[in-house]
Amino acid sequence: MKKENKAKASIQKFGGTLSGMVMPNIGAFIAWGLVTAIFLETGWWPNEKIATIIGPMLNYLLPILIGYTGGKIFYDTRGGVVGAIATMGVIVGSDIPMFLGAMIMGPIGAFCIKKFDSLFEGKIKPGFEMLINNFSAGIIGFILLLVAFFGIGPIIQVITNILSTGVDFLVTKKLIPLTSIFIEPAKVLFLNNAVNHGILTPIGTAQVQEFGKSILYLLEANPGAGLGILLAYSFFGKGTAKQTAPGVAIIHFFGGIHEVYFPYILMKPIMILAAIAGSMSGIFIFQLFNVGLVSPASPGSIIAILSVSAKTDYIGLILGILVSIAVSFIIGSIILKSSKKEDIDLETATAQKDSMKKESKGINNKKLEVKNIIAKLEDIDADKIKKIVVACDAGMGSSAMGASILNDKIKNQGIEGIIVKNYSIPNIPEDTDIVITHESLTERAYKQIPTAYHFSVDNFLSNDIYDKIAEHLNK
Repeated sequence: MKKENKAKASIQKFGGTLSGMVMPNIGAFIAWGLVTAIFLETGWWPNEKIATIIGPMLNYLLPILIGYTGGKIFYDTRGGVVGAIATMGVIVGSDIPMFLGAMIMGPIGAFCIKKFDSLFEGKIKPGFEMLINNFSAGIIGFILLLVAFFGIGPIIQVITNILSTGVDFLVTKKLIPLTSIFIEPAKVLFLNNAVNHGILTPIGTAQVQEFGKSILYLLEANPGAGLGILLAYSFFGKGTAKQTAPGVAIIHFFGGIHEVYFPYILMKPIMILAAIAGSMSGIFIFQLFNVGLVSPASPGSIIAILSVSAKTDYIGLILGILVSIAVSFIIGSIILKSSKKEDIDLETATAQKDSMKKESKGINNKKLEVKNIIAKLEDIDADKIKKIVVACDAGMGSSAMGASILNDKIKNQGIEGIIVKNYSIPNIPEDTDIVITHESLTERAYKQIPTAYHFSVDNFLSNDIYDKIAEHLNK
């Protein structure tokens, strides 16, 4: 059992790493998708001249951004620069979009420059620091560029071709709906990022380049199955689950934050059958109507999905999502109405979900000792607070909603002149006054910016610290 848990945690951590490289750059993917959807030969307003942007964005901009982000995650800006240089090697050393190569070379570049810096720390004579820093990054980047060009690029191309062949086989044999059997449980176990960003996005992007769209972008992003389950709880659930499900459904479907419905499956694990059946049914309709997206839809919101849909696919896309909702709702309702077993409560399920999410980020379940880090409100001079940050690993999703909640509470207090934003922990600005993070991340945030006041929450969406901070700042 311990070996299984260790293996699961390793896969989850791997998925979290891939997600951390891709998620900050989703805006660039969407920009590329919009250019493709609008100006490609089959787009809304075909324009041959503007369409020439599509190829360079796909082959150079997006992989370099991923490589830079991957390097920066591991070793700040220096790691990002060397990671980007190394990524250029795999790009030019192959004739396919090098997303997978960027996910490999970015961290490798950061690792190499970090090792160099640690070896020579304190050994460089004063006045030579800038010279050594610049030349070391350039030389290491140059070496990795050649290694990637002659070695890594061709290998990654072979791997990608094998994966693409497998996907093509599933598409040709009309077996794509079967992927739901693996993807839906993976979502609840926080393994989806390893599948979505590690395999589906790179291959899907290659398919867009060839066919103008890809169904692969819909396999994980389709919000229909999750919404159907939440609607089932809204009508046939009990207690807290029934009361909270309608609000969670809005966040899930329109906000695109899928993790909010995971506790409702963890409360009654057999509900995963509703998720699988709903997703499988939707994919079958997508395949029947030859539906696809022109870029990844992230977050998995109905708004984001429609904005990057091929112009001819709206009917099939909406129908597929509606079928997903209906099937998961019907099966989920049957399960809820027929089940006599007592459910675990929503709070316990949410805690279980948070624990699993910690595993996905490589964090132990034991509570970190952060007592000496946590600030006291009475020590804070309200007049000096100008910037508050709600931070998480990716700087999106949960922290974004937490920042929105706190911002509303501060405005309701009539307070002006205070900025509240969400960031990933590595990107917390130096001028931040207060940092709010999940309790499992507070120690990391403190190391990132020890000059700020730090507060922990056990749930970004419901915590009284927001009220206490807002009230204190109004004194």
